[in-house]
Amino acid sequence: MLQIYLLCAILVTIFWAGLGIIILSASLIYRTTHYFHVTHQPYLRMLRSKGLLGEYLTYKNLRNVDGNARFLFNLYLPKENDETTEIDVLMIHDSGIYVFESKNYSGWIFGSENQKVWTQSLPQGRKSVKNHFLNPIMQNKLHIKYLKQYLSDFPNVVYHSFMLFSDRCALKKITITDGQTQIMNRRYVLEKVKGRARQVGFVLSAEEIKAIYDLLYPYSQAPETLKEEHIKNIKAKIEPQKPDTELKINGNPEIQQAKSETGAASVTQEDVKVCPKCGKPMLLRTSRRGQHAGEKFWGCSGYPYCRYIEKGEGQTKK
Repeated sequence: MLQIYLLCAILVTIFWAGLGIIILSASLIYRTTHYFHVTHQPYLRMLRSKGLLGEYLTYKNLRNVDGNARFLFNLYLPKENDETTEIDVLMIHDSGIYVFESKNYSGWIFGSENQKVWTQSLPQGRKSVKNHFLNPIMQNKLHIKYLKQYLSDFPNVVYHSFMLFSDRCALKKITITDGQTQIMNRRYVLEKVKGRARQVGFVLSAEEIKAIYDLLYPYSQAPETLKEEHIKNIKAKIEPQKPDTELKINGNPEIQQAKSETGAASVTQEDVKVCPKCGKPMLLRTSRRGQHAGEKFWGCSGYPYCRYIEKGEGQTKK
């Protein structure tokens, strides 16, 4: 019995020693990367942070891209209203400036180009949990707007907008009308960037790349107080803009079609909300038959493709 105990203790010791060596080796390799030299983020903190890990994995996917490329991370560019806009990953390349908005999310992602708030749906038993985040397309447009202001001395710059999601998530019914905007899972980014670079060709010289890098680098060294204030402002923008406040009544063809189907004379803002499952408008309807006849409920206008419904008081029906 004592021998078995000693053997188990030896195996456990070997396991933890081996794990420690692996972590130490990975940490030493990590400290040689350009990501660490710019962000100064410790290895274990990077692994524990979903956002930082997504940025690092984006960098790992792109660091061997062909041509002359330099990277910056977490740039906090000032805006007119004393707030900031944060660029997750920026690559200055021969073919222009690539702006990457990184969303290291799992689950199902719903959203449209014109919605201010998108939805992440995570399975939880037979139900799902809905989380909301700002539209990454709009975020990147804002990033590029301020980049153009700070880089006005470089009129030849071509800007490329990329929205990257984790390989663990599924992008559901996301429409983009702008042919230049790219939204994808992270594993496709290197191939897409190479294709864009071949299409555009050389627009920046090595001297211009260095000059832009030196100009923007200070914005990647923001103090923690500024970062905390930025996160606070982002949360304040998300909370009051849950999807049910994002629909416009007038001119929305889906709402008008749903109105005609229900025979309603008019539809007000109180009669409309957004389906958390597919992002389409939901209308407040009245059950006409069955044991629930006369009761109010929210029904998705995407029926029969989307069958999501809620009771009038907001509780999901079984």
